[in-house]
Formats: sequence, structure tokens, C-alpha cells
Amino acid sequence: MIVTGTDPDGEAIARPATWQEEGPPPQILMAPEPAGHAALAPGQRVLARLRPAGPGRYEGRTIKRLTETPGRVIGVFRPAPANERAAGRIVPTDRRAKAEWIVPTGEAGGAEPDEIVLAEPLPHGRLGLKPARVIERLGRMGDARSVSLIAIATHDIPHVFPPEAEAEAEAARAAPLDRREDLRAIPLVTIDGADARDFDDAVFAEPDPDHPGGFRLLVAIADVAHYVRPGSALDRTARERGNSVYFPDRVVPMLPEALSNGWCSLRPEEERGCLFAELRIDATGRKTAHRFGRGLMRSAARLTYEQVQQAQDGVTRLDLPAGLLDHLYAAFRALLAARIARGTLDLDLPERQVILHPNGRVADVRARPRLDSHRLIEEFMVLANVAAAEELGRHRAPCLYRVHAPPSAEKLEDLRSFLHGIGISLPPGDQVHPRDLDRVLRQVAGTDESLLVNEVVLRSQSQAAYSPDNIGHFGLALSAYAHFTSPIRRYADLLVHRALVRALRLGPDGLEPDAGAGFEDTGAHITATERRAQAAERDAIDRYLAAFMADRVGQSFAARVSGVTRFGLFVTVGENGASGIVPRSALPDDLWHHDAREQSLSGRHTRLVFRLGQAVEARLEEANPATGSLLFHLMQGIAPRPSVRGSHKGKRSRHR
Repeated sequence: MIVTGTDPDGEAIARPATWQEEGPPPQILMAPEPAGHAALAPGQRVLARLRPAGPGRYEGRTIKRLTETPGRVIGVFRPAPANERAAGRIVPTDRRAKAEWIVPTGEAGGAEPDEIVLAEPLPHGRLGLKPARVIERLGRMGDARSVSLIAIATHDIPHVFPPEAEAEAEAARAAPLDRREDLRAIPLVTIDGADARDFDDAVFAEPDPDHPGGFRLLVAIADVAHYVRPGSALDRTARERGNSVYFPDRVVPMLPEALSNGWCSLRPEEERGCLFAELRIDATGRKTAHRFGRGLMRSAARLTYEQVQQAQDGVTRLDLPAGLLDHLYAAFRALLAARIARGTLDLDLPERQVILHPNGRVADVRARPRLDSHRLIEEFMVLANVAAAEELGRHRAPCLYRVHAPPSAEKLEDLRSFLHGIGISLPPGDQVHPRDLDRVLRQVAGTDESLLVNEVVLRSQSQAAYSPDNIGHFGLALSAYAHFTSPIRRYADLLVHRALVRALRLGPDGLEPDAGAGFEDTGAHITATERRAQAAERDAIDRYLAAFMADRVGQSFAARVSGVTRFGLFVTVGENGASGIVPRSALPDDLWHHDAREQSLSGRHTRLVFRLGQAVEARLEEANPATGSLLFHLMQGIAPRPSVRGSHKGKRSRHR
């Protein structure tokens, strides 16, 4: 079992460490630990004896603790009440923790009111709040960096590099030409976000003289394998982290800054070693040939997505070699046509972008624009990734594939049932092609149902993963796919680079002969670190949104029902994507029936029905930046208040 939170009495709540059944895992209420033992805290794993305690619920008793380190408590330190003989209390920042922790006198570690602290449970008696000792002060709640600090600590993300890894990075020097191909005369360019600090991929396109209408493309990637050797301190810490983690105010990089922002960043007009893919496509966007090599390049320009798009639209001009931008976009259009013909799943879900003031406070939260320049880079990267997987397959070399299984039969049936309710059909059977789902998305594009349908289709999908066993990539409709294009921020890409170096005899720093035997464990590990990063990034966004919304408590918003459960509703605000709960207790007094298949909650007496995707007016009642939680009430079903003017005249009031 893994402990996920606490109940209002401070007792641990857990779930199975692995759960492969359909539906949510059962909830397990753990019995109190024996007197003199530290309480269980979120993140700890235990072997437990269970007994049923109702539908989907169990009571558990610890047999053995499987986690060697003590549990971790992260929260805001607050002074203890005047009648309590203690140094203070810790209010957890995890919304699943329903109880505070008491900090005994002498165990506060110098913490001051409203500081975020990391604590560990202490041995306790059987009654009252559980005690904890402050072991680290992380910063003051409300400071510019507090939100990401909470996420980093909550998800146990490594953020301090070992001295030996830092030393290896600082000792790095420029990659020599040696046997590398000289690409310095080719005007490769990087295209990234305006706030990007590392540039690990560069692109180039020109017409293919041997195939009219076709193109020769170059995708050059920073040669991280040259600097991060197998078994080195840099390699060990990169594997441990698995990937970089991105927050609105900072990045927790996979590699030290001397590499991630230095020798492995393709800065303009600076010579950099690279691993490149030379790709040839015909006029329809079909790949006709590819070749990999090691090169020495010099980026001609550092461009942003917005600059490139504005130049292509004729709004501005860029100082680039003649025709380069036109060739890039022409190749992109051919690749896009091939993608459409292949029938991929192209979800349209806006990404929330948090805009911060220089002082760290939230200035705005908006949907990040999705431009053709974004899609251009995506298509070039997908093509290079496909070529890498095919090349390693051709050499029968070990490869850590990026795999995506088709939806399960059960999830497909739920999706089919939902779509049927809004008049859309899916082909019968327990298998569909991505183009079937993409047809659904195109059918609702531009309608009020578009966002909802995209979300429901996303929920029906399996999660992508890393594996040495190639099962293909369902969403992209590809039979072989591997991540090659971001070795600065993904360990999987570094392993693909090493595999190519060894298979193609491009140098002595390739994959070790027996490394493939560990790919299954490595794939599982970096899949887990990727999901950890996604959860941390999502939690940080939620906390920034809660901070942004805290000044708007009492206001009403146009929203949609984004989740329906037996204990209430979830709603999402249209203007900024803020999501929160409407507890069942906040709905009009009634007997409420939850229909899981129809995803609805209906009142027997009021005849009110709330369905997934329904437009509602939601009033914000509470906003808690520490936990990232929002509490809403729905205006539907609430009796309008009589106006003062109408009531004193004894007349029926008018309501707007």
C-alpha cells in the first residue's frame, strides 16, 4: 500500500501501490500505529492486512513498513493556539491531507509563521493530533518561489546536483571537429519559446534536387552523449532525474547548467557538437531516405515561435538566408499532409500559461497560443524520431521506444456511450484507428462541445511510456517511434543517441555492450519520473491559479461541468481553466442520483440534472493557494434573493 493522505483525525489513508483493474482503486483507512511509533505520512509504502469496510473501502493494519526513510510532511507552519503547549502546527499543502500536525516545543527548527516547512513524523500516543519535527525551511508562503518549492518537495524531485556531477559539467570543453561532418556553413536555426534558456534542436530545409517537389531536411540535436558518458556522475544523476521539470518561475534541469545552458545549448554563432538526422521527403511528405551522423554546427539564429510565425505571415522580416523560411514551411505543409493521410489523433486542448510579475505574483493565466510554427517543429521532430527508431531496428540494436497502447475495450465502450449521448457514433468493435477518433474531433471543432469531447477522448487513452518492447504509437499512428530530439531534458533520448553512436560506429562513447539488458528497468523508471514531473507541473499551475483567483472570491464565472462523481461536481472556469469542486453539500437539498455511465447527477425533487460538459454559472466560495484547491457553488437551483426595493413595498420583486 502507498499512503496518499490523512483523514480529519490524522489517520493515514492509503491505496494499493499497483492497480490494474478498471475503475478507481479502493480507499484504505489505516488503523493508528502503535503507541511510540511515528505516524504514517504521505508517500510511505507499507505491507498491510486488509478487511472489508464497505463498498470500495477497506480498513488496513500495518504489518511492515517498506519505505526505509521516514515519511514527509509538507505544509505551512502556523503558531499553536494559546491553549496548546506546543511550538506550532503544520497545515499540510496536500489537499488530500485533512488533518494538521502538531510541532512539539523544541522541534520547530527555527521555523517562523507562514513559512513552508518539510517535517517528519515523531513517535506519538494514540490520541490527538500527530506530532512532527521540522527538518527544513523552504521559504515563506506567498514568496515568488514558494509555489514551485512546494511542488518540488511534495513530489520529491531531486534539485541539487552532487558535487562530482557539477565538477564533470564544469570541466566540459568544446567538441572538436575530428571525424565529425562540418555543418558550420549550413544555416541551421533554433526555434523555441521566448522564455527558453536551452536550445537543443536546430532545423534546416531545402528543395531536394533529386526529387521534384521533395525536400532535404536536417534536424541537428545537441551531442549530449559526448559529454555524459555511461557510468559517470553526470550519467547517474541524469538517470535518477529522468527528465527536466518545468515550472512558471524556474526549471529543474536534468543536467547542470554548464551543459544544459552551455555546451549542449545550440547558441547562435557558437560552434557546437551535434548528432544529426538528414531526412528526405517527397512532395506528399513521405520519408524516402534518412541518414544519421555526428557533426559540428553553428546556429545561424535563435528564433522564437512568434517571430517565425509573424515573418511567415508577412507581419515582420527576419534576417535569414533567402528562401530558408519558405522552405521550412513548405516542408512542414508536406509533412502535415502526410500526417493527415496517416490518420493521427490530434487533440486540441489549450495549455495554460501562467504570466508572472517580476515580483513573482501572478499577473495573468491564459491559454498558450498554438501556432503553425509550433507544429512545424513538432513535425520535424516526429520525423527524426521515427527515423531513429527505424535505424535502430534495422541494425537490431537496443532501443528504448516511446510506446502508446490503443484504448482498452472498456474505455472505448465508455467513450462510445458518451459520444452516442451527443449524437456522434464510433465504428463498432473493441478496436478503432486514430483517424476514427480524429474524425470525431473534427466533427465538433468550433462548437461548444469541442473542449469537452477533446477531454473525454484524452481520458479514454492509455498513457504513453518508455519500453524496449515495441508495440507502436497509437496516437501518432506509427509502428515504430523513439525519442531522439531532446537529450538535454530526457534521459530516454540520451540512450537513443548512445545506441545510434554504437550501431553506426560514430565514436567510443556509445551504448555499452550489455546496456540493453537494463532497458526494461530504465524504461519503467523514466516513465515514472516523467509522470512525477507532469504531476508536479500540474500541481504548481493549480496553486498559481488558486493564488490568482483568491482575490476574486464571491465572483461568479461562466464554467462547464468537467467531472461528475457521487460526492459532487468538478467545474472548470472558461476564461482561465481554473478547476474546482462543487461538493454535494453545496447543491440544493435533494436526493441526488449519480449515473456513472451517463456521467450525470440528478435531483429527485428539484428535477435538476447536471451532466458532464454542461454550461453552468459558478460562484467562487474559497481559494486556497497552499493546496491549489478551489471551492465553488453553482447558481443553478439557488432561489433568487428578493430585492430590497421590491420587498418594502410588498410587491413581487424582479430578478435578473
